[in-house]
Amino acid sequence: MSSENRELHIFLFPFMAYGHMIPVSDMAKLFAAQGVKTTIITTPLNAPTFSKSTRSRKTNSGRIEIEIKTIKFPSQEAGLPEGCENLDSLPTPEFANNFSKALGLLQEPLERLLFEDQPSCLVADMFFPWATDAAAKFGIPRLVFHGISFFALAASDCVRRYQPFKNMSSDSEPFVIPNLPGEIKMTRAQVPYFLKENIENDLTQLMKQAHDSEVGSYGIVVNSFYELEPVYADYYRKLLGRKAWHIGPLSLCNRDNEEKSYRGKEVSIDEHECLKWLNSKKPNSVVYVCFGSMARFSNSQLKEIAAGLEATRLEFIWVVRRGKNDDDVGKEDWLPEGFEERMEGKGLIIRGWAPQVPILDHGAVGGFVTHCGWNSTLEGIAAGLPMVTWPVSAEQFYNEKLVTQVLKIGVGVGDQMWVSVEGDSVKREAIEKAVTQIMVGEEAEEMRSRSKGLAEQARGAIEKGGSSHFDLNALIEELSCQR
Repeated sequence: MSSENRELHIFLFPFMAYGHMIPVSDMAKLFAAQGVKTTIITTPLNAPTFSKSTRSRKTNSGRIEIEIKTIKFPSQEAGLPEGCENLDSLPTPEFANNFSKALGLLQEPLERLLFEDQPSCLVADMFFPWATDAAAKFGIPRLVFHGISFFALAASDCVRRYQPFKNMSSDSEPFVIPNLPGEIKMTRAQVPYFLKENIENDLTQLMKQAHDSEVGSYGIVVNSFYELEPVYADYYRKLLGRKAWHIGPLSLCNRDNEEKSYRGKEVSIDEHECLKWLNSKKPNSVVYVCFGSMARFSNSQLKEIAAGLEATRLEFIWVVRRGKNDDDVGKEDWLPEGFEERMEGKGLIIRGWAPQVPILDHGAVGGFVTHCGWNSTLEGIAAGLPMVTWPVSAEQFYNEKLVTQVLKIGVGVGDQMWVSVEGDSVKREAIEKAVTQIMVGEEAEEMRSRSKGLAEQARGAIEKGGSSHFDLNALIEELSCQR
């Protein structure tokens, strides 16, 4: 650790949702391992998630200490039920606007902390657009963390700017994203509804503010590595003129299974039993199916997934999250009659939260059915797995295009429509076909080979001298010069 690094103090301020909190806890460990004083700012009910995943541990460089400071979440002032400090904890989607209002009320308590501690830099989530102005009050550079790829950043910018979907005669007619390298095709159905319908609401206003604050910020940090998307990293930095540093895959900073598991919620299965089950399977024989922390499916769609998996005759682990109370999943009529009995020993259903990274890294797992959230997509890439892409919302359709059209390590489950939370209807035949395509045959082996090559590059990127290690140190050095 250099003395210059020890003089730096980074504030990390993540959005209160597991998909944003998980990579920030990894980022904290990454900065702290370089000798940078690191503090995570969050709310009281979210603090245990970080204290569990970033607890003090010893490395070759010494002991890594990460401080966690809390600011009160204004649930009552925003009209939220007590205890709703996380997007995943909202009782119904109707409370999203209240949650957005609460985020704006966090500016004043954050500014008090900035004034008291005078950190060298504030890394704040994109959903805190006011953070750029807050940091500027104290002469502190603000970095934006989106939690998405260079490709998605560039593609969404082009779609927002040129609006090619306006010229399409139907939702299913494909168009090429203008000015984006690679002739990337998508459909109007896959464009966010608020963009294609030009809706003005709290969400669209927030997205506009986020874009403006990014342009005015010091730059952004990206959970990616250069070798994965060099054309789009260059496009974003050179043609769009944005300062950016790639420092991922962040999940790879967790070296052992215990670290890999302490990310997000408490797992809903004994991890050792899960890995013991996988140990009994042949290499590349199991398909892992998981749709992230936010996507929800109807009972009829869950039945189609079950029937599609059964039809493949492949072994599987299937993570199911249905409704806000995961314990209610087992009470729903969402499985074909006798399914679990027929699948005994062949399929493992996890109701709730799974130790995803240890599962993906296991040699028995040969493919991944994913909603294409960036954390999951990058974890699948780092594990060297071909993927079935099943995007639902957010930037997931862009991630799908990267996986299927650019990297060519996955196949889509079928044309989908961008929805806010609940997934589209996909038939069992399409599920069976896509899963079989990534698991069996020559095409599957070619995709797996490409995926393994990317996984090797991902590991090399975070090692000393690798592209992400270099960018991380370049960022730290630049921030040191700002002091």
